[in-house]
Amino acid sequence: MSRSAPVVRTVLSALALALPLAACSGEGGVRGTPGATGLRDPYFPKAGNGGYDVTHYDLTLDYDPDGRRLTGTAVITARATQDLSAFHLDLKGLEVGRVTVGGREAPWNRAGQELTVRPPEGLDEGTEFVTAVRYSGRPQTITDADGSREGWLPTADGALALGEPVGSMAWYPGNHHPSDKAAYDVSVTVPEGLHAVSNGRLTDESTERGRTTFTWHTAEPMASYLATVAIGEFGTRATTTDDGLPVYVAVDPSQAKESGEVLDRIPEVLDWAEDVFGAYPFSTAGAVVERPGDAGYALETQNRPVFPGAPDIVLLVHELAHQWYGNSVTPKTWRDMWLNEGFATYAEWLWQEEHGGDTAQEIFDALYDGAVLPGGIGGEALWEFPPAQPPDAAHISAGPVYQRGAMVLHKIRQAVGDDGFRDLLRGWAAEHRHGNADTADFTAYVEKAAPGKDFDVVWEDWLYGDGKPERR
Repeated sequence: MSRSAPVVRTVLSALALALPLAACSGEGGVRGTPGATGLRDPYFPKAGNGGYDVTHYDLTLDYDPDGRRLTGTAVITARATQDLSAFHLDLKGLEVGRVTVGGREAPWNRAGQELTVRPPEGLDEGTEFVTAVRYSGRPQTITDADGSREGWLPTADGALALGEPVGSMAWYPGNHHPSDKAAYDVSVTVPEGLHAVSNGRLTDESTERGRTTFTWHTAEPMASYLATVAIGEFGTRATTTDDGLPVYVAVDPSQAKESGEVLDRIPEVLDWAEDVFGAYPFSTAGAVVERPGDAGYALETQNRPVFPGAPDIVLLVHELAHQWYGNSVTPKTWRDMWLNEGFATYAEWLWQEEHGGDTAQEIFDALYDGAVLPGGIGGEALWEFPPAQPPDAAHISAGPVYQRGAMVLHKIRQAVGDDGFRDLLRGWAAEHRHGNADTADFTAYVEKAAPGKDFDVVWEDWLYGDGKPERR
C-alpha cells in the first residue's frame, strides 16, 4: 500500500436465530463447538474466524453499475481445525439469500459483520467441507480508522474493490484475516463494453445477451485483503516478459498516455527485483491504473497492483516489491505491517541507489536529520512510535511503519554488509514463500542468518524503541 442493507431470513435462518450457539453442542445437539467469531488481531479483533482454514474461494459475481447492485455466490472450500458445530464468515452489509454446507441447506443468522452458519451435521476436525453463500445488494464503502476508503468503491464507469485491511468483507463472505490464505477463482459479469479485472490469470472471456463474463484464476495462496475487482472502460494489454511471465495491464483511457512509459518498465523492474529478492513468487504480473480520485492510494493487490492515476517508477517499484514482501510473505497480524511496508520502502531506496539517485545511506541520513521527503513523510512525526508497535488501527499505515521500518533494514545492512544483506533479503522471502510471518520470526531469522552479530541495539532502539534513537 502506498496508502446495511436489510437481512433476508429464510425459515431455516429464522429458526437458527432462536437457537443459542450453546445448543449446538453437548447432549442432544450437533457434536463439536462453535468456531471463534474473531482471531483477536491486535487492531481488528473481530477480523477472521476460528475453527477452520480456507483453501479455495470460487466467487461468481454479477454487477450492475447503474443500480450499483452486486449479486454473488461464494463457494468456500475449507478444512475444519476443530470439531465444529457452527462457524462464522465475515460479511459486512449485503443480503444473504441461501447458505448450504456440503450441498445441504444450512441455518444461518447475521450479527454485525458475522454470518453464523450451522452445518446440518457436526464437522469433525480435519474434515474438508464446502460452503455456498448466495448474496446480493449494494456493497458498502468502508472508511478506515485513518480516514481512507476501502471495500467496494463505485467509480465513474464501474467499481473498484480494495481490501486492506478489512474491506474484502464488503463484497464477499470469507475468513478475512491475513493469516488465512487461499487460492481463488473469480468470475465477474458486467455490461458489454466494460472490463472486469481481478487477480491472477484471465482464463476466459465470453459475451452473451449484452453482458460479458471475465474469469480469473489465482493459483498461489492469497490473503483476502489482496483480492481485487476493477470494473470499468479499461484499455487492456497482455504481454509476456523475456522469461515467459504473463503481464496483464488494465488502464483507464484517461491515464493511458501518462502511464504507458512507466508500465512498459514492469519487466525491467521485475528482472531487477528478482536479482535482489529472489525468484518472482507468482505466475502472473501486471497493474491496474484507475482515474485519480477513484482510489486515494496505491495498493499491492496480488499479481496486479492498483494505482490511482499514472504511477512514477518509484511507486511502481514499491508495489511490485510487495509481491515478495506482503503478498508472498504475509504478516500474521496487522501489527506486523512494517514487514510489508518497511521492505517495500527500502526497495525504493535500493532502486534509487542503483539507478542514479540518492544512496540508501543518504536517504537514511536525510530522514534522521529531519528532512521531509516528497509525500510529506519525515520530520518529527517519524519518531512518534516504533515501527513494530503502531499504537492503534489508525496508524498501521503511518510514516514510521514505512520509513522507520526501512531504517531498521538499513541498520541491519550496516551490521551484516551489502552481500550479507542481499542474502538476508532473498533468504527471508524464500523461507516464508506463500506463508505468514511476524516480527519475532524475522528477528530470529536475522540472528540465525548472521551468527556472531549483535542486533540488540537495532531491535531495542530502532524496531521497538520509543523516540528518536541515538546515531551510533
